[in-house]
Amino acid sequence: MELEHVFWGNFGVRIGIRKWLLCLFCPHLRQVGGDLIQPLHHPFVPAGQVDTLLRNFLPCYRGQLAASVLWQISRELGPQEPAGCQLLHSKKLPRVREHRGPLTQLQGHPPQWQPIFCVLRGDGRLEWFRHREEYENGDRPLGSVVLTGYTVLTSQSEYLHLLDTLCPEPSGHHAQEEPDPLLEMPVSFPLFLQHPFRRHLCFSAATAEVQRAWRLALQGGIRLRGTVLQRSQAPAARAFLDAIRLYRQQQGHFGDDDVTLGSDAEVLTAVLMRELLPALRAQTLPGLRGAGRARAWAWAKLLDAVHAAVLAGASTGLRAFQPEKEELLAALEKTIRPDVDQMLKLRERVLGRLQANVQGPLESCLRRKVDAQLPRVTQTLLSTVEAELTAVQTLLTQGMDRLSRHLRGSPSSTRLRKEVYSFGEMPWDPELMQTCYREAERSRGRLGQLAEPFGFFGTQSLVFGAQDLAQQLMADAVATFLQLADQCLTTALDCDQAAQQLEKVRGRVLKKFQSDSGSARRRFIHGWLLCIFLPFVLSQLELSCKAELPEFEGDVLAVGSPALTIEGIYEDVIRGVLLQRINRELKKALGASNMSCTLDGCSELPWDQGETDVETEAQRGTCSRQPGSSTEV
Repeated sequence: MELEHVFWGNFGVRIGIRKWLLCLFCPHLRQVGGDLIQPLHHPFVPAGQVDTLLRNFLPCYRGQLAASVLWQISRELGPQEPAGCQLLHSKKLPRVREHRGPLTQLQGHPPQWQPIFCVLRGDGRLEWFRHREEYENGDRPLGSVVLTGYTVLTSQSEYLHLLDTLCPEPSGHHAQEEPDPLLEMPVSFPLFLQHPFRRHLCFSAATAEVQRAWRLALQGGIRLRGTVLQRSQAPAARAFLDAIRLYRQQQGHFGDDDVTLGSDAEVLTAVLMRELLPALRAQTLPGLRGAGRARAWAWAKLLDAVHAAVLAGASTGLRAFQPEKEELLAALEKTIRPDVDQMLKLRERVLGRLQANVQGPLESCLRRKVDAQLPRVTQTLLSTVEAELTAVQTLLTQGMDRLSRHLRGSPSSTRLRKEVYSFGEMPWDPELMQTCYREAERSRGRLGQLAEPFGFFGTQSLVFGAQDLAQQLMADAVATFLQLADQCLTTALDCDQAAQQLEKVRGRVLKKFQSDSGSARRRFIHGWLLCIFLPFVLSQLELSCKAELPEFEGDVLAVGSPALTIEGIYEDVIRGVLLQRINRELKKALGASNMSCTLDGCSELPWDQGETDVETEAQRGTCSRQPGSSTEV
């Protein structure tokens, strides 16, 4: 089915998808290519929806930028905690190991399996070329895609079932299904990339080993692109994620999900696509030509065109906001810092009065709906992250032991350099790290079952967060080992003496790793328990407690700063009481002697890692390419 001839529902309006997309962003435009376009008033045509989204979202963003600056300044001026990290921080994140090799791809009209040369870049972009020579000559790729939001499927039957459920036939419609190339030619080692709003990509590998290598590499790229905001500690990233949550709460959507995976523009696009999807589905699907899986493919292509247009509009809008954001952050720093003491004292005063008002309904809600499940969710998170970190320690120990053995048994400097390089690349080796990553994957179903009753559907984000944690700790431990080894090894030592020194370094690194992994484990569990339960509790108290906020608003408005709002203080009250419950449960699960994470010491963000090198779409429109080694199959 050609996208230029989409029959839009029962309205009898035939309009090309390109003209429709122009109406999406330019509702004032009425003439394209000499053809007069009449104003479109149908409910499924989202004329100006991106502008509307930005108009409603940016006030939330400005407010959260102010709140994040106040939070950061208060942390700077507050009591300084002793440095908690024992390991050195690796500066190599984030990247994936570049992966390349021949595959076949289902493409063309009609679709056929055609040979290509595929390249996964270090920044998580997938490119494909007709021939290897085109890649080596630096030619433009035949196609490319950013992997944000995709899922890798390696089962043909699973993918076909997904197509069957993606675009079901309308009631009473029994059109003749067109021949399906996927069924005519069964694929032995497929790699299907599926996205809820983008075109599907169908590849095939030559062997099971090649398929596995590509699957692990693609999953690493998807995770890298997905957690770019969560890895960042920049105030703007924190503010953006909080603003998305508050904006969606204003729309009546409480509970975290995977919509926040990706850059800022990609997140906004996912938010709007979810809002548009019901109308698009209701008004477009009845008029789609074709039947069965051909119809599902046509639907995916149409969504891809809409997604691309929405993403372009969101990127443009955020880039236009960037200068204002920079000026706003600078102005907030100047206005908040001199008055921060006064603002924090007022906040505490209002917080105390507000807590007295909501304490009763809040405690009742926690006792009835949270307390019974909190221990089970906590224990499941704990067992998940402990299994993963144990796997990381085992892998790290094996790597350090392997270096010591090679030093004793092979004095060859060339061989030793190769082993040292391999050790340094362990965090970026998807095959090695899979032994750690799969521990989080194994708990996906159980975590989903426990968290979904609370409106939490962000299990993919949670799994990605655990895998990011494992990779970060491995990278830090490897960097620490290499630096300490470099400091203690000299040319005056023979092989046995050098091996003995490495044994001492090994012991020191393992002690540092155990200390850091314990702290990281507590922060991880603490952050995700907040993500699961805080939105749920807020939704339960929405009607009973929010009505009392206006009587407290006068004191806050008198400050005259957007950094302090009554809604923000109200949420802090709910968070504070919930944190007491969470910390009490963590003490039980971890043991009081092992519970060094105080209320202030724990980050409120599930990911609490170093600065990310991948910039957001608002800053550059695409992620930077990271240098690194590559593999080819």
